[in-house]
Amino acid sequence: MSIVISVTNQKGGVGKTTTAVNVAYYLAKSGKKTLLIDFDPQGNATSGLGIDKQALDGKTMSEVMGHGVNLQDIIVPSGQKNLDLAPTTPELANTEVELAQASHRFTRLRNAIASVHGYDYIVIDSPPSLSLLTVNGLIAARYVLLPVQAEFYALEGLGQLLETMKLIREKMNPTLDLVGVLATMVDSRTTLSTQVLAEIQQHFPGKVFKATIPRNIRLAEAPSHGVPIGAYDRFSKGARAYKALAKEIRERVGN
Repeated sequence: MSIVISVTNQKGGVGKTTTAVNVAYYLAKSGKKTLLIDFDPQGNATSGLGIDKQALDGKTMSEVMGHGVNLQDIIVPSGQKNLDLAPTTPELANTEVELAQASHRFTRLRNAIASVHGYDYIVIDSPPSLSLLTVNGLIAARYVLLPVQAEFYALEGLGQLLETMKLIREKMNPTLDLVGVLATMVDSRTTLSTQVLAEIQQHFPGKVFKATIPRNIRLAEAPSHGVPIGAYDRFSKGARAYKALAKEIRERVGN
């Protein structure tokens, strides 16, 4: 069985896609066959791996969710060893609207994933909202990875996400668990980052990853070159941080 991890935060700009792409890359780098599902209609994980959206010929997550296309049929190689991608275009936003009244609308991603075999890990880059797509990601996942930006309003709004997770555990996915909380955009030179990190640890005792993701220009540059940070500059602070994070994840899930 694949270990399915949804990278989720309803707040945008917290490094969610950067985390999804680079965690998937380093899990694959460790020898684990990994699938990254771009489930955010912005499609940044797709473009961040250098995939030309114009050349996808309609074979995207929109077709899987809206038209019952087999997930296996849209998967493309990422160009990185052991890492494949289920790509997305903005059309997925239209599909979400169409799904609002459809049958089995909450379990379509879980059913799609069930038909795919051969992956040790499946990482879902969920949208920055508590939308139908995000709920699909939570229902399909075994674990949630929660990136939280080290800034003043870091914990604002997280209560709603945690309540949604609780409801999903009770109603549809009893095994859903928080694999960990990841502090992102950390500037260790500032008192604010230190204070926010302490606050996160207080709210999520035992769940905060030791690895933290620093503010790093190389992390920002890598997507424009269509590669993960480890393929762009493996000696950068960002690359070392995500490599350490992937190791922690493997340890926590026992794989």
